[in-house]
Amino acid sequence: MAQTRESAPSSRRRAVRDILLYGICGGMLIAVLRLTEYRFLIVEHSVEIYGGLIAALFAGLGIWLGLTLTGKRTPTTIIREVPAQAAGPFVANEARISEFGITPRELEILGLIATGLSNREIAARLFVSENTVKTHSSRLFDKLGAKRRTQAVQIGKSAGLIP
Repeated sequence: MAQTRESAPSSRRRAVRDILLYGICGGMLIAVLRLTEYRFLIVEHSVEIYGGLIAALFAGLGIWLGLTLTGKRTPTTIIREVPAQAAGPFVANEARISEFGITPRELEILGLIATGLSNREIAARLFVSENTVKTHSSRLFDKLGAKRRTQAVQIGKSAGLIP
């Protein structure tokens, strides 16, 4: 963040310098045209010559300014501290568990849902039927106020029920 604050006055100075340089070049162009004007060119083609030279000058300086102002920029690095969890094992929030009225089996099923297992895989792991898992899941969803498995996992993590 300190880099951007220090570079702001530098970029303003550079912009003022570029604008002054731009104006001086325009003035020098007019002076050169006045010094080198030929009677024939001025009488016959003055508007075209002045317009063409000024257009060329503006185009060249515009390209140069564009490349200068939008040139290479150093990437900004943002450093933010993120609190890390303690290295100890996860302990479920018992107060929240009793507040929701979740049974140990429902908490176990919530943890398995969070790992990404399907109802069939949870049933095989817990040695129960798939209908039992569905029953526990629906009761768990009701207690948490969730409509989907992902929402139940999100609520469980934010409440400290699962890691």
